[in-house]
Amino acid sequence: MDYRNFDNVIYLRLDKGDEVLSSIVDVCQKEGVRSCVFSGIGGCDYVKLGTFMPERGTYNEYETEGMLELISLNGDIKDDNGEPLIHAHACLSYEENGQIKLTGGHLLALRVLITAEIEIRPVNGGLIKTKPGQIQGTKVWDFE
Repeated sequence: MDYRNFDNVIYLRLDKGDEVLSSIVDVCQKEGVRSCVFSGIGGCDYVKLGTFMPERGTYNEYETEGMLELISLNGDIKDDNGEPLIHAHACLSYEENGQIKLTGGHLLALRVLITAEIEIRPVNGGLIKTKPGQIQGTKVWDFE
């Protein structure tokens, strides 16, 4: 893992074996970033995704392993009573029986195989916190 902060935008490169979500949180804590949005691309070998089930307030979880192209990673970190709360979604492609397949959803875990390149944009001039959402089990943006 390596990163640089250029003009208050953090550019993060992850390497083989790095876990994406925990790495983003680690860099934000090192840089004093309490709320931000991020996006990225890369090549990975393990993903754990979820689909939120509003009637239960929980996720159906599923995992995929193998060569996974991280087509799109989008998310945010909010301040949840002084702790970072990460919320991310991802779309990935992979080959299965000679066909290209897609998978995506709420990102729970993602491990890098080749590299991941992530841009982190800290919130300037304020802080995004959390408050309970209208659906059980959710938290939404709360602006100070």
